[in-house]
Order: sequence, then structure tokens, then C-alpha cells
Amino acid sequence: MKPVWIIDDDRSIRWVLEKSLAREDIEFKSFASADDALRALGQDLPQVVVSDIRMPGSSGLDFLQTLHERHPLIPVIIMTAYSDLESAVASFQGGAFEYLPKPFDINHAIELIRRALEHGRRKTDDDEQVEAATDILGQAPAMQEVFRAIGRLSQSHATVLINGESGTGKELVARALHRHSPRSDKPFIAINTAAIPKDLLESELFGHERGAFTGAATTRHGRFEQAEGGTLFLDEIGDMPSDLQTRLLRVLSDGNFYRVGGHQPMKANVRIITATHQNLDERVKQGLFREDLFHRLNVIRLRLPPLRERREDILLLAKYFLHKSARELAVEQKQFSEATLQHLSMQDFPGNVRQLENLCHWLTVMTPSQTVEIADLPPEWRGGSAVESANKGDWSATLAQHAALALQRGDERIMDVLTAQFERTLILQALQHTNGRRIEAATLLGIGRNTLTRKIQELGLDNPE
Repeated sequence: MKPVWIIDDDRSIRWVLEKSLAREDIEFKSFASADDALRALGQDLPQVVVSDIRMPGSSGLDFLQTLHERHPLIPVIIMTAYSDLESAVASFQGGAFEYLPKPFDINHAIELIRRALEHGRRKTDDDEQVEAATDILGQAPAMQEVFRAIGRLSQSHATVLINGESGTGKELVARALHRHSPRSDKPFIAINTAAIPKDLLESELFGHERGAFTGAATTRHGRFEQAEGGTLFLDEIGDMPSDLQTRLLRVLSDGNFYRVGGHQPMKANVRIITATHQNLDERVKQGLFREDLFHRLNVIRLRLPPLRERREDILLLAKYFLHKSARELAVEQKQFSEATLQHLSMQDFPGNVRQLENLCHWLTVMTPSQTVEIADLPPEWRGGSAVESANKGDWSATLAQHAALALQRGDERIMDVLTAQFERTLILQALQHTNGRRIEAATLLGIGRNTLTRKIQELGLDNPE
């Protein structure tokens, strides 16, 4: 049997995979760079490849492309610590068998390798170099699912409905779906159906004939015609007037439409992607949105999580947007202090990613020093101490952040460590509140005095009564 090739410049990753494959009696060969593996292709061939994506020299995607040009049937599993859209989509479009973000569970990795060994059939081979959409970043599991969905939809013409609050990046995802689709060489046309007056929206969508109404001096091509062969993105579809819902349903049903004032049917060859911040299921129940249109649009649904549900991504996005703003303004890049990053990670960001980007742009312009401290934030962002956040119930977000960082580092016994820290904090605060009186502290904590004494000993606390 031909070996499994492991390609990673991180020796510890190679070691873990080597030991696990050896336990499974699976032959392997390791390479510290994609260039070494590329040179070996002339003398040997793998049965499966497990490759990092970003390494000195050639990247994992470079190797993937070369391998699939020569041997398109060999499955490749791409692993990376850079959890961005470009990695996910480019991996799938390059023909990768699977995309595996680091840190990964080794049992899951071995399971993927076994599946790849059994798979052995050709995946879609598309070596086109894709434009990065790095504004869409995320290590949170919910964002990973979005990346995977975009990658798997890269060869599809399916209608997609994107749900998400304002500022979560719905249009960015729509553009990514178009850019990584078979229609990528055709237009992407976007229209916000809530931003255009009702009496103009019909003409905007379908166009109008000359003389169709007062002021229609020339024939106008609507958005459907402008998007011919490509993608039409209808943002805030939940606010579309009912009569236009009917017209849109007709287009989706038979593929034809009429310009306003026209009598000649026009053929619509467009992929429809819609988005809304509203709950369309509820609007259907309330009679505000056509149920038949909803089912036409709801073929594939993607949910974009609000930033408060993916707090582990706030630091990643904040650093990226600060760098992006400096590049756009041609100024020296600033850095966040650790205290500022922790402070921002506690915020709810009702405007989501767009609000965070705007804040970073403001900081790039207004911060006098190279390090952004909490005092440099706009006044409305400086509040929210740890106690205030705890009073609002946000302490769980901090816990989630600590857990996420520990998982990324590969720490062990995470629950034991965090539980001990949690108990230590509660006990110390209770004892401080009662001036060291253990009976009173135990009563406030809801535990027995003996339990409190035992925990003080276990946690190494020295708080005499």
C-alpha cells in the first residue's frame, strides 16, 4: 500500500500524526515543506495527502494544485490554523477531500484519513486561483460551517437565503458565493429592496419601456437584465412589497418577466441569492410574506451568527481591521494592548462586524500613540468594567473566551483548571465580602462550612478567620 504523506513545517504536528498513523498500522512519509514533497513526486506517489496550507516556500494549495494536475484521483486533506474563507473555499475548489482547521481532534483526523483512503475517487478539479475575501474571518464553529457551505456550494446554481443581523456580512457572503461559482465571470448585481421606494422598486428590478410612465424617456434595463448569466442579490427580501413578491415568484417559477409597460417576455438567466435580518418563518405566519415564495427562496439557508455569539472572533477581526485601515490610509499600523482586546471582547457590538470595522477605522485616525489603550476608545466604548459585565451576565462570554484560547493552545485538563479558577474566585470574593468569616461566606455561597474549609485547603487559599 502506498503511504499517507504528511506535509507540515510544524514538527509537533508531524509527530502526532506519525504516532497515530503508526498505531493504526497505516504507512506514512513526512515532509517539512511542500517543496520537499513536490520534489518527491517524481520518485514516489502517496495514497492520501494531509497537508498544512501555509508554510515557508510553496503553500499547501500550491502542492494541491500540482498534485491534482498530475494525479487528480489522490485525495488531499488540507489543515490550517488560519480559519478564513479563502482557505476553506480554495481548498474545496482545488479538489481537497476535506478541510481540517487546527487545532483538531486526532481521532477525527485519523477518521478523515481512513475515509480518504476508502474514498479514492476524483473530486471536482478547479485550479482557478480565487480572489481572497479576507473580510470574512472566523474561527468560531458557526463561521466554519459558513465557510464549508460556501466551499461545497462552489459548483452549485442553487438559490440561497442568508439570515443574519445587520452588519454580519450578508452581502460579503453573497459575493463570495458568486465569486466561487460557475457564474463568476458574469455580473454580480446587488439591490437593497428596503432602501428603494415601493413605486420605484418594480422598475429597478424589471426595467421599463420608454413611455411606460411619466418621466420614462428611454428604455431602462432592470437589475434582472443587468445580472444576466450571473447572480442577483436581493438584500432585505423580507421587506419586499406583496405585489412585487408575486412578480418575483413568477420569475422564479417560469424564468420570465416583463419590463414595466412592456408586452414582450424577457428570459431571466440569473442565480438568486437573498438575505434578510428578519424571521421569514414568522412573517409567513403573519401573512406578511408569501409562503410559496418563501419555499422558492429557502432552498439553501445560511445563518450568519451575530458577533456576540462568536466572541472568540472579535480579537481576530479587530486586529485585521486595524491593519486594513492602516493600509487603506497609508499610515503606520497601530496595535491593541491586551487590556483593550480583552475589553473589546466583552462588548456586544449590536452593529456586528460592520460596527467593529468602523471602530477600528476611527481608532486608526484618532489614536495619538501606536498602542491603542482603553482610554483611546470613543467615550461610549470605555464603559463596561468586569463587575458591570458580570452584572449583565457577560461573565460567561469571558469564560468562553478563556476556554477557546485554552483549546487552541492544546491545553489539557481544561475543565479542572477553569473549575478551580472559578471556585477560587467565588470563595475569595465571598471571604472578602464577609471579612474572612467562613460560616457567613459558606451560607452566601450555598455550601456547607466543612465544604468551604475543604475547598480552601484544596485550592491552597490562606484565609484565616
